[in-house]
Amino acid sequence: MPRTSLFALIVVVLALVAAVVSVIEGFWLGLIWLPLAGVASNVLWMNRRKAKLAEAMAVEQA
Repeated sequence: MPRTSLFALIVVVLALVAAVVSVIEGFWLGLIWLPLAGVASNVLWMNRRKAKLAEAMAVEQA
């Protein structure tokens, strides 16, 4: 897994935990963490897709 994907995964998990904790404590403004989790999730999927395509191209050329 590329390093950026790992960092994005960590950000997704932490943002979701922050959103849940803030809502449980009654702080509804904490839902602002959800868009951050969505953006980090997109970064994660795009990096994984790019790595998968690069691996497929390397196998194809070998």
